[in-house]
Amino acid sequence: MAQSSQRTKEPSFRESVDLMFNRAVALMDLSPGLEEKIRVCNATYTVRFGVRLRGALHTFTGYRSVHSEHMEPVKGGIRYAMGVNQDEVEALAALMTYKCALVEAPFGGSKGGLRIDPREWDEHELEQITRRFAYELAKRDLIHPSQNVPAPDMGTGEREMAWIADQYRRMNTTDINAAACVTGKPTNAGGIQGRTEATGRGVQYGLREFFRHPTDMKAAGLTGKLDGKRVIVQGLGNVGYHAAKFLSQEDGCKIIGIIERDGALFNEDGIDVDAVHKWIAVHGGVKGYPSTTYQEDGAALLEAACDILIPAALEGVIHMDNAAQIKAPLIIEAANGPVTAGADEILRKKGCVIIPDMYANAGGVTVSYFEWVKNLSHIRFGRMQRRAEEARNELIIAELERLDEMLEHRWSMTPDFKAKYLRGSDELELVRSGLDDTMRKAYQDMSAMWHSRDDCEDLRTAAYLVAIDKVAASYRAKGL
Repeated sequence: MAQSSQRTKEPSFRESVDLMFNRAVALMDLSPGLEEKIRVCNATYTVRFGVRLRGALHTFTGYRSVHSEHMEPVKGGIRYAMGVNQDEVEALAALMTYKCALVEAPFGGSKGGLRIDPREWDEHELEQITRRFAYELAKRDLIHPSQNVPAPDMGTGEREMAWIADQYRRMNTTDINAAACVTGKPTNAGGIQGRTEATGRGVQYGLREFFRHPTDMKAAGLTGKLDGKRVIVQGLGNVGYHAAKFLSQEDGCKIIGIIERDGALFNEDGIDVDAVHKWIAVHGGVKGYPSTTYQEDGAALLEAACDILIPAALEGVIHMDNAAQIKAPLIIEAANGPVTAGADEILRKKGCVIIPDMYANAGGVTVSYFEWVKNLSHIRFGRMQRRAEEARNELIIAELERLDEMLEHRWSMTPDFKAKYLRGSDELELVRSGLDDTMRKAYQDMSAMWHSRDDCEDLRTAAYLVAIDKVAASYRAKGL
């Protein structure tokens, strides 16, 4: 495999998004003015602020980009990473616009980033930095329940969202909807059950729906169901961990490979995802984990034989220099932009099916939408109907038990049926149901587009066509 220093020059992530956009709009009948309106980023705010830490003043650079306001509020995560720059943030904001349109979340696209390595700062220092960043954004309405709603991304999580929400409340003491200014909060601070697992759960539901479409499976050369399929996961962070855990524990997949930053683990008989996750938490990496083959060059495992490859961490891990060696017939992009534009072309020509990031990792924004709705309604999901469901179900169970008595126990309910049927849906079950429905509908839209047009070559183009068409319809409705 080629070393990174010898990597073939490829388009940047932003250029890749633009290339995909161009590929899709070339197949559409949009006016040049509307095409340009959808393409360009509406605004990007760059902020540089100082925080006094460790006896000195440190200056930090942050961004918040708004790609499209065809619907408001705009939505998108805030990432903490040293590689954050304006181009990346604007590309991710564009991707958020298309992602929200695809899954019918009523948001425009936005993205934020702070150029910082969170590992270099203590918790109380990170809080000071986050609160100051939130202050700079909030005073310009770049954090606001009805205008711009951030969420976690790489390097951020529940903790940071709780700080941001509290900072917004301090600045807007009379805003009754203040909790809706950000999503991905802890449940005790206005968050929602199932948000942490949402993106990984969305990957699982996306794969389940793929395996309900025989034509799509045939395109990838796959048969049967998810049960028994061999899976390699790159990145065991929040997304990769939950996707691998659910696929192995609920769908019977075998996780045969796990790639992390310090190397990779391989076992043809399957790897215990929970055990590896705990090992990483203690040891800081996968090296030394027992009962598997360890290889230092983790990236090489991307090229191993498997049924499904899940890149769930970094951009550009599959590129022009390793794409030809990729053996997986199906790739699902759990991360943003893990397959470069050049690699995408190579893989398509090989017959590899790619479930694109725009769809595959939309579980996060879908459940963020549910959280936002919960915050605006000021009531948890399930509170009004759960016990009514249980009461109705009790009537049916009572009738079945009466029938059992009449038949003198020649017929009876299967074990556990009563307990399962009597239980009304709680918030987590309703969130999962809503996410499953969303992922099914969005995949069906993509697949139908893919197979209804001869000029639509793959699911990625199909996803862009569906999404851009919906954004265009919103702009036309505004009279543009």
